[in-house]
This record gives sequence, C-alpha cells and structure tokens, in this order.
Amino acid sequence: MKLCIFVSSVQKEFIEERKAIRDFVHGDALLRHFFEVFLFEDMPASDRRTDNVYLEKAKNCPIYIGLFGNEYGTTDKNGLSSTHKEFSTASKAGNTRFIYIKGNEDKNRHEKIKTLIRLAGNALIRRRFNTTPELLSVVYASLIQYLHDAGKLLTGPFDATICHNASIKDISNDKIKWFLSRSRIARDYALSENTSVKDVLSHLNLIEHNRINHAGILLFGKAPQRFVISSEVKCMHFHGTQKLKPIPSYQIYKGTIFDLVDQAVDFVMSKLNRFVGTRRFGPQAPVEYDIPQEVVSEGIVNAIAHRDYTSNASVEIMLFSDRLEIWNPGTLHPPLTIKKLRKPHSSHPGNPLIAEPLFLTKYIEKAGSGTIDIYENCRKAGIKPPVFRLDSGTFILTIWRKQPQPEAVIVIPTQSPTQSPTQSPDPVVRLLNLLKKQELSSGELRASLGVKHRPTFRKNYLHPALKAGLIKHTIPSKPSSRMQKYRITSKGSFKIKIHEK
Repeated sequence: MKLCIFVSSVQKEFIEERKAIRDFVHGDALLRHFFEVFLFEDMPASDRRTDNVYLEKAKNCPIYIGLFGNEYGTTDKNGLSSTHKEFSTASKAGNTRFIYIKGNEDKNRHEKIKTLIRLAGNALIRRRFNTTPELLSVVYASLIQYLHDAGKLLTGPFDATICHNASIKDISNDKIKWFLSRSRIARDYALSENTSVKDVLSHLNLIEHNRINHAGILLFGKAPQRFVISSEVKCMHFHGTQKLKPIPSYQIYKGTIFDLVDQAVDFVMSKLNRFVGTRRFGPQAPVEYDIPQEVVSEGIVNAIAHRDYTSNASVEIMLFSDRLEIWNPGTLHPPLTIKKLRKPHSSHPGNPLIAEPLFLTKYIEKAGSGTIDIYENCRKAGIKPPVFRLDSGTFILTIWRKQPQPEAVIVIPTQSPTQSPTQSPDPVVRLLNLLKKQELSSGELRASLGVKHRPTFRKNYLHPALKAGLIKHTIPSKPSSRMQKYRITSKGSFKIKIHEK
C-alpha cells in the first residue's frame, strides 16, 4: 500500500509548485512505488464541500509537506487559514512533517505566516527555496531519507546513496570554486564564492552527517572513477559506417561529470568536418560543422546526466562517417516514451541530485526541452531527424551527419606536424593557445588570430571561452575597462592538454 503525501499551502500562491511535486513523485521510478500525492484541487468538485474532507486527509496521510510563502490565506471565523489548520491537524496526529519556505527575505510575509513559520520551528523546516527545481531537489532528498529511516530501502537511488569510503577530503576545492563562479553567472546562484565546501555540499543535498553521497563524488570528486569506475566515458571515431577494429581514434575519459561532458564534446567536435561556404552574402564565409555543436552537447550531457549509474556499462560515444551514436545504460522514466520525446513533455531526471548542479551551471535546463531542441536544431541544420531507441537496457541516440553542398569547401579537422597550435580549427582552442603564455587584451588577441571583425571575434572566440570558464578577465569588476586583458584558467589549460593528445 502506498503512503499518502498531503501537500499543504495557499493554493493560489503555489499552483505550479503543488502540481510539480505531484508529477515528480508520480513520475519518479522509485518514489512512485512508495508514495501517492494528495492535492485538494484534484478532488471532484462534489467532494470539496467542507473543511472536514481535507482535514481528515491531513490527519490520515502519514507525510505532510507544507509550502510557506508570503500569503497566509483566507481565514475562518477563528482567524485561522486552511494551511494553518492542516499543519495543526498533521502535528496533532504525529505525522511526519516537511516544511519548505519560499524566499530568503521575511519582510514581505504576512504576520500570521511568520507566526506559522515560528510555530513550525527549525526542526521541521528542511530548506528555503527560490525555484521549482530547487524545491523538487530538496523534496526528493527528504523523501529518500524518510524511506531510508523507515527501513523501506535496502539501498536508495544511486545518486542519493552514501558513497562508502568517501569523505569530504575526496572533494575538489577547485571544482567547488568553479561551480560557484559558474552558477552565480549562469543562474544568479545564491551562495557566494567564499562559501565553504561543506556548506555548498549541504545546500545541494550532497552530504549527510559528514558522509558524501554518490552525486557529490561524481560532480565534485578529485577522482570519481576510484569510487564509480563505470562512470568513465568511452569515445570512438570510425572512418566507415561500422564498428570495426582497429579503431582509428579511441579515448576513455575520466573526471567529474562536468569534465566528462566537456571532454566528450571536444572529442566529437574535433573529429567533425567543417563546411566553409562562399562570401556571396557578406565578407565572412559562413562556417558550419556537419553536426551543430548544440546538438552534440545536448545529446552527450543528457546521456551522462540521466544514465543508470548502477550499471557496470559506461556511456559510449561513437562517431561514424555518416552518423553519431550515443549509447547510455538506462531507460526512459514513466510516463515518457520514445514517441513523447518529439513533443513537449515534463522533465523526468533519472538522477535528480546530479541534475540540480548541472541545471545551476546551465549544462541542462530541466524543462523537458532537451530532445525537442535536438530535433529542432537538426531540422534547422538540414539534417535528417535524429533516432531514439531502446535496446536491451540501453538508450541509444543516433544523429546523422550533414552532407556537404556542392559549393561548400570541406575542411577536414586534422593537424599536420608543422601546423602551429594557433592554427587549430577550433576557434576557442586557438584563443587558449595564445593565452597559455601571457595575458593579452582583446585587440592583441584579434591581431594574433588575424580576425579583424570584432563581432566575429566576440561570438566565435571570446564569449564561448568566457562562458565555459576557460578564460577570465584580469579586471573582473570592470569588464569594459580599456586596460582589460584575459588570462587562461586551469580549466582552459586542461582543455589544451586534452586537445593536444
């Protein structure tokens, strides 16, 4: 028999959050086996006549989730709102209560909701949140802990289970600092760059009683594959259309999930052909890869983020002469099906604790739009529609390579022994090679690269490198300063090393 979760809040203030909790719990492969969510608005209109209906539910549901915001709600003759009465009923019944407060500022809250928050107390308040993804992440962690404490799980979901023999010493300070910097720029993340490692892990639900879970190790570990060896990513390049030995180019990448995504994308992009068009429509000849980079990135990050980490198999990425195939162990989470991937659908992350930091750094959107974007970007690029399929517990994505137009010039991405580092076909790598020895200004970089057109330089070289955290300003407080220069970061140096292999 499933356990009932009673969601309590001012309905109008939390319409989307209430539905999101219901859909998340009912769609999660593990949680849906243990829980069902009760929402007052899901009841037939004929059953909503009296307070007794929902108060009886609040009493009988063993788990109470309270969402407290700025509004207190409509009051009865005694001056109490429905949310207040539901909380009191659940408390009197001795039910498990999880309280989540929206927003960090209390000055705009109704005085009575402030009183209710004080009544709940620190023991019940699990976390403050600002966005729906943040809320779902902490609800997920709370419910998993509930199942664990109740002895209903022999082992929890992989990303939420404790990583044995791992401690906070196995977490990389540099990775945490990079994450804070990136997430503050990408999503205006609340934590400052001076936040301690432990506080960051706690805020992301990656540590419990000083013990790190698998998500924490995979995202920020110094050596994640020491604990989860199958988390490595295998990248292969074949000259033909079949998987035949010897393999011309074969790399096995290790590192954090962020590292794996970056390295795998770099591998594929470095092997793709580039098409250089004519200057018929302007002074700059258009340059395109035979698979758009955003399609490659989306396919790879989805595979690494949503894979089944309990499997002994690794993500495999294979580039053939006519297509790119991305294989990852796992399946689709109900109610998703292959057919639904082409249509708008809600997000169903296989590893919610992993998905949250990826969302905060804009590696993913957590909006269920990833597969739709792949379809749309392939269409815009004139590529055949991608193919999704399931085969023996493996999810496979096939992306077709674009065939060159008669007037286009194909640039094969190879580097001759005499080619200098700055002549790499990847614009960002060319930029990084110039900065690895000294700091340079925008003008000095354009002159060295031979790029006279400033918008082209910003779009293809500077902005991608800054956004990826590969370079940084020497005067970060004044980005437009005439004295501004740029220096390479440790991540940028690592990218160069990978590219030179």
